[in-house]
Amino acid sequence: MGGGQAVVAREILVEKATFGAGCFWGVEAAFQDRPGVIETAVGYSGGTWEKPTYQDVCSGTTGHAEVVQIQFDPTIITYETLLDIFWNCHDPTTLNRQGPDVGSQYRSAIFYHTPQQEELAGRSKQQREAEGRFPRPIVTQIESAVDFWRAEEYHQRYLEKHGMKSCHGPGQI
Repeated sequence: MGGGQAVVAREILVEKATFGAGCFWGVEAAFQDRPGVIETAVGYSGGTWEKPTYQDVCSGTTGHAEVVQIQFDPTIITYETLLDIFWNCHDPTTLNRQGPDVGSQYRSAIFYHTPQQEELAGRSKQQREAEGRFPRPIVTQIESAVDFWRAEEYHQRYLEKHGMKSCHGPGQI
């Protein structure tokens, strides 16, 4: 750069958020192009097996949920905004089901990474329940983010790779 102009680089802060809200392809699509979202990855959390495969998780025996893990810059997009996207991208009142997808791997879950995320997730759930927006009680689980197992590469950004906008047809979440 000429003219003696100084360039000040902004430090990028990176935090993680992990959500289960049904088929991870659609959940990833809901988050991936938002300003402040640095990276998304689909995978499995909340189960008992190490390094589960998609087939393992689909068997319903591992206890894992299909999730999206988000790396984000909290100075651009807040965790609260991510929670709003989460609540709006699925039906948090159906136990182990989203649209035509049935099984515990499709459960509604927030996997928190910090005590602050746990508090914000709990408060957000209580707020949604108090609003009465949903016709049934919210069944979303709030759990500590212990392990995240990245799904097979063909699952990453699946909808984008296949020119699709949604996992399901009209009228389905």
